[in-house]
Amino acid sequence: MMNVSRYLRRFRDNERGSIALECVLVVPMLMWAYLSMYSFFHAYRTHSVNQKAAYTIGDIISRETTPIDAAYMAGTREMLAYLTTNNVSDVAIRVTSVKYDANLDVYKRDWSQKLGWMPALGNTAVAALNDDLPVMPHNERVMVVETFAKYDPPFNTGLSDHEIHQFVFTRPRYAPRVLWSSD
Repeated sequence: MMNVSRYLRRFRDNERGSIALECVLVVPMLMWAYLSMYSFFHAYRTHSVNQKAAYTIGDIISRETTPIDAAYMAGTREMLAYLTTNNVSDVAIRVTSVKYDANLDVYKRDWSQKLGWMPALGNTAVAALNDDLPVMPHNERVMVVETFAKYDPPFNTGLSDHEIHQFVFTRPRYAPRVLWSSD
């Protein structure tokens, strides 16, 4: 029995290889932490870029004095894809002209157009946006620009694939409203 306890004590006190063992335990956790930080930063950056792109498109549309059409919408979708470094098939855009009726205290849709996988907004859907739209005077109009982009995180560290949705409203700048041309 004396030999066994002596060997166990010697094994316990032996420090050779401890750094290698610590590396084997710590390096995977450090790598996971680094990849997680990178993934979270990438997600926040992607959301920020999508928000800036939505504001840019909203500002461009708000400056229009001539009616916009399907070709204009296709161009805004391509610009959204370019600004967010996505494929055109991974982004969608919906533009809605909204008018406020103070007599009925309701928001109404003038027109709504989309390119992508989501539906255009009807009057019921616009009325449901009551909490998201600004307080406006009677018969005032705003352009609501919604952008959608598919997000796939660069590493599998806990973030899941999801859709980035931005909701931006802008008052028409140089005309009382932005018109839609169905030609």
